[in-house]
Parts: sequence; C-alpha cells; structure tokens
Amino acid sequence: MAKQVSLVDDIVSEYQGIEAQMGDPEVAGDQKLFRKLSKRYAELRPIIAVNNQLEQARADLEDAKEMAYEDHEFQAEANRLTTEVDELEEKLADLLAPRDEHDGDDIIMEIKAGAGGEEAALFAGDLARMYERYADKAGFAWEVLGLTESDLGGVKDMSISFKSKTPSRDGAWSVFKFEGGVHRVQRVPVTESQGRIQTSAAGVLVYPEPDEIEAVNIDEKDLRIDVYRSSGKGGQGVNTTDSAVRITHLPTGLVVTCQKERSQIQNKARAMQVLQARLDQMEREKAEAEAGEQRASQVRTMDRSERIRTYNWPENRISDHRIGYKANNLDAVLNGAMDDLIKALQDQERAERLEAEG
Repeated sequence: MAKQVSLVDDIVSEYQGIEAQMGDPEVAGDQKLFRKLSKRYAELRPIIAVNNQLEQARADLEDAKEMAYEDHEFQAEANRLTTEVDELEEKLADLLAPRDEHDGDDIIMEIKAGAGGEEAALFAGDLARMYERYADKAGFAWEVLGLTESDLGGVKDMSISFKSKTPSRDGAWSVFKFEGGVHRVQRVPVTESQGRIQTSAAGVLVYPEPDEIEAVNIDEKDLRIDVYRSSGKGGQGVNTTDSAVRITHLPTGLVVTCQKERSQIQNKARAMQVLQARLDQMEREKAEAEAGEQRASQVRTMDRSERIRTYNWPENRISDHRIGYKANNLDAVLNGAMDDLIKALQDQERAERLEAEG
C-alpha cells in the first residue's frame, strides 16, 4: 500500500507539472512538444480521476462512520461507502498495474500475402478489411500508406497507419500489437474448381509510429531511393509518371515502397514514415534483447507452421494459438467484431506482466 501511495503521489506531481506546462503560451506554441505533453496528460488522466474519487469516498466513509456511531441509521451508508472504497482501490490498482509503455502510441501495420498465391492475397485483403472495420467501430482513424494489389483485387503488400482521434491512454498499439505474426486461413479458394479446402497464409507486422521528437535519425547516405511508375492490379500501369518510390536502407537491407500518392515527394514522405517505424522497432527489440527482457517477437516469415491464428471458413471458427482462444464467430470477427478476442489477449498480457513484476 505504501508503494502504491508513493506511486500515486509521483503521478499527481507529474500530472500537475504537465498541466502547468500546457498552460504556458511558449509551450502551447511548440506543436511537437504540446502534442507529446497532451499524450502523456491523457495517459495519466484516468488515474487522477479514480484517485480523486477514491479520496472523496474515503473522506465520506470517515464521516459516515462517525455519524453511524451516534445514529445507527447511518450504518447502511457507511456499508455502501466501504464497498465503494474497495471497488475504487481495486480500480486504481488495475490502472497502476505494469503496462506496455507504447500502449498510447499510433501504429503502422504492414500486411503481406504469404504462401498460397492468389488465395493468400485475397486473404490478406480480408485481414485488411477486418482491421479497418474494427478501427471504425473502435474510433481509430486509419489511412492506407501503400498498396500493391493482385490480379483478383487481393493484397500482395499493404501498409496502413492507425491513429487515435484524440490523445488516449489506450492508443492503437494497445490493441493492434497482438496482430503481428502469421495468420493462416483454411477455406475453399475462389480459384479452386474441385471445392477442396486449402491452407494459405498472410503475414502482419505492427510497429509503433515514431514520435518526431524521439525518432531514430536516418542518414541520407544510408538510403538508396528508386522511382518507378505506379502499377495497379497485376502490375498494370496506373499513371504516366515515375511517382512510385522504393527506399532501401543499406545498413539493414530493409526495403519500403509507396505508390499511393500521385506525387513522388508525397510517396517518399510516406515511405520514410514506414521505414522510420521499422527502424525504431528494431532498436526497441535490440534494447530489450540486451536487457534480457525479450518478449515473444512477431513472426517475420511466411512459414505456415509459424502461425499465431487460424481462420477456418467451413466451421466459422477463429483460433488464436498463443492463448488457446477459440470462437465460432469468424464471420462477425471479419466484420470488425474483434473486441472479445483482443480483450482475451490483453488479459493474458496483463497477467504475464504482473507475474514478471513478482
């Protein structure tokens, strides 16, 4: 309890300090700094609100106990307030529990068709629509940064950004981080004339979107930038100028492409945004590994055996193999109803963090 009180005191001091900074006209004029402070302010606000409620409930309880000593009719109110204090203490403890420091971050997601040819590309398209529909329901803004389609309108390669519409303690990373890995589908492909069920896969990579203040510095000398004509389904040209951009980061071999925008300058900016996020993620994983705290990482191959989740069309079943989650509501999940699945993954992560904290 003493540790919790000390932690709350530190948070209250930080919150008040940020509040004072945000009221400073000089800080308000610095958009980058003000955005960073606003984000942290939003992360702390729920803790402050519950702590204020708890302090008030404790004061009311003391008053009720004194009055109940004089008049037993106040005992019922004292009992009610005792329950309320217990509930608020539990709620505060939950808010103070160890969290992923990036939970409030926006994210960039890459979806890539894996084993399975055209069927894998169609499935990758299904995943993209699932995430977009979930984002719409959950109140996140999303934008396609780059897209290469297959002949039948599937997704060969796609990058999307997901952002909170307002600063929040629970940003896009808090929900989409669980999607990194290989997703496997079992269904009868539209290209299958014999009606046989086949298995194919798509890979998903998720990165916190880098903050402009804290981003890894990319040296222009480390980049090879190629421009080419944007293409549509099956590689057909969609415009007459060399506006598409491919950036290769020479030290790491990372390759990022963007052809969404009609302007080469805009496509370069989008591609740099994705490259920045991937490099930042690599730095985080390296730091975690060196600290001996490397968590289960996202699968970066399209090997169907290294799957995190299976989508079984004939049985309308979705199975997450990391936590043993199964539900026969695949149609609803693909339409964006991912809340139960994500909550199960969040609960498991929280349990692991509490156990790691001892």
